[in-house]
Amino acid sequence: MASKRDYYDVLGVDKNASADELKKAYRKLAIKYHPDKNPGDKAAEDNFKEAAEAYEILTDPDKRAKYDRFGHAGMSGSAGFGGGGGGFSAEDIFSEMFNGGGGGSPFDSFFGGSSRSSNGGSRQFKGSNLRVKVKLKLDEIAKGAEKKIKLKKYIGCNTCSNSGAAPGSKPSVCPTCKGSGQVRRTANTFLGQMVTTATCETCQGQGKIITNKCNVCHGEGRVMGEDMISINIPAGVTDGLQLSVSGKGNAAPKGGYPGDLIVVIEEEPHPQLSRDGVNVIFDLRLSFIDAALGVAAEVPTIDGKAKITIPPGTQPGKIFKLKDKGIPDINSGGRSVGDELVIINVQIPTKLTSEEKDTIEKLRHSPNFKPQEGKDDKGFFDKVREMFS
Repeated sequence: MASKRDYYDVLGVDKNASADELKKAYRKLAIKYHPDKNPGDKAAEDNFKEAAEAYEILTDPDKRAKYDRFGHAGMSGSAGFGGGGGGFSAEDIFSEMFNGGGGGSPFDSFFGGSSRSSNGGSRQFKGSNLRVKVKLKLDEIAKGAEKKIKLKKYIGCNTCSNSGAAPGSKPSVCPTCKGSGQVRRTANTFLGQMVTTATCETCQGQGKIITNKCNVCHGEGRVMGEDMISINIPAGVTDGLQLSVSGKGNAAPKGGYPGDLIVVIEEEPHPQLSRDGVNVIFDLRLSFIDAALGVAAEVPTIDGKAKITIPPGTQPGKIFKLKDKGIPDINSGGRSVGDELVIINVQIPTKLTSEEKDTIEKLRHSPNFKPQEGKDDKGFFDKVREMFS
């Protein structure tokens, strides 16, 4: 399978493109490759869909931020484009831009065709998205987690099965648009007859009307309720990352597509460890005696504890690496794991007894206690770069 092209390259814009620039770029490509203008041209149809997909992702702030961070790999789990996952089809996006959501195509007046949409021409509404914050501990981030969240939101009305019509009845075909959701108007101009399409005002583009409304939802097809949602969060997520759960937002009116649930990750601070990308850092404090003589030490890790041996003569700032004790790299699908970096911090006592002072004073002029001339004293970040170079 061929790899997907970069969405910005598809539209021919740079990564800082504004909403207006995205719209202009998409409009140009959509008109060029629209199937009604290129009947039977599979390549043109593929280009039309590709442009619509790029436009749909880049004009959604949440999806664009996720794409900018993770590329196409970060789009898995987002609202499905053009299918049953609650997304719009390429034709839906095209119609929204050119006809204010009426579902018609500007090519109808030129080519005499009818607009194709994912629901046969009539318009279906999409429920609004919901946004929640999910707090994760460091061990949950490292292993991935399943979280159950109770949400208060619009849910489909069980009495009328989300249709809005009273039990035993069903919506009827709109007499104005005959179920198409659109009305056509013909005007005589000096160029001849021009046909335009617009959203049917009688049914608001749905192609059907409800004459006998459900007495529970009053024709809306949805009611306010609660829903328990289970969310699988992959390992390696970062603070502020947004995940999209398709179809778990508010229910739409009268049988439309539900919105999406946007999950914002909030990382809880660890009491002992700090995070630096896929690595975790622990500050190990030693007395200057343990640093000089060496010692066996126990350090915390994400999933427990580990023992390390501090050799004699260990210098302040020395870094010990515990391989694969960090965070999985979300971009690698968890195959690559960071490390734990243990940084030595030698603490000098600030208070000494007279006896302690006398003992140390005896060592003041010992050759081994004198600083070594010309010793290359590298900083912390220099040492980190050495470890990974």
